[in-house]
Amino acid sequence: DGDALGAASALATFLDNHNIQRRIWCLTPPPSTLMFLPHAHEVSSDPTIWKTESFDTIIVVDSGDLKYAGVADHIYNLPYTTTLIVIDHHTTNQNYGDINLVITNASSTNEILYSFFVVNHEPITALMATALMTGLITDTGTFTNAGTSRISLSVGGELIRRGADIKMIKQEIITDKSLPTLKLWGEVLSRLTLHEPTGIVYTYIQQKDLQRYHVNEEQSEGVANFLNFLEEGRAAMVLKEREDHTYKGSFRTTRNDLDVSAWAKLFGGGGHVKAAGFSVSLPLDQTIAYILSSVEKFEQEKNSGK
Repeated sequence: DGDALGAASALATFLDNHNIQRRIWCLTPPPSTLMFLPHAHEVSSDPTIWKTESFDTIIVVDSGDLKYAGVADHIYNLPYTTTLIVIDHHTTNQNYGDINLVITNASSTNEILYSFFVVNHEPITALMATALMTGLITDTGTFTNAGTSRISLSVGGELIRRGADIKMIKQEIITDKSLPTLKLWGEVLSRLTLHEPTGIVYTYIQQKDLQRYHVNEEQSEGVANFLNFLEEGRAAMVLKEREDHTYKGSFRTTRNDLDVSAWAKLFGGGGHVKAAGFSVSLPLDQTIAYILSSVEKFEQEKNSGK
């Protein structure tokens, strides 16, 4: 996402400035909406680099654990010793690195990186500022969600002062929506359902929806964040069917008395107190029933003091 790729891009520029050789790797290729970022075209998803190259240091950004980052098998099977550095802001982070720069009250990984650069007197170029601002904007929902703070707003102002291209970020990530994409959103929003026992308002996106409207998966992003503006319910949930027919789920809430990362953990996921994700490998109807019943049971046990 924008926070992960923005952080990787800013770090790549920082390393280049110090003439340090590096590679950028991600389990999946960057979405087209983020290809404007510096170094985005250099991102590799080729797993063979873990066998054909060796690395003194591996930096994992914006991921609570190695499995979620998609590098667990690669790193655990390295035939040599390396230093693992983790830079992240997820509350579910397991501090799995040799060095952990994990600040859970930061709005984004890029907010942490900004402070790292400032504290170490590193010049923040316009390219770095644009990368850092991308992560800040995507993880705060353009400074509208609960992750927004006095610090994040201040950092945003400083990044604009240092040359962040806010106009391009806005155009690529926020405003440019095609007619087919908006039609898909209409279909998805028409399915909104409130599960009263849990207070979860949920909807879903299936592969056949993407095919019907000729929209790819990345163009369907943004529905979960949009549902942050719902008045009804305690939290929103969007289920998105992957090509392998598993479902990727996203929880969102604006309430201060609710931790949706605890819900996501029930299904092997994690994330933030107010925004978390997970995966379920069941058909749609069974997936919905399983999630709602599990959350309902969890809330009942929590309220009863078990």
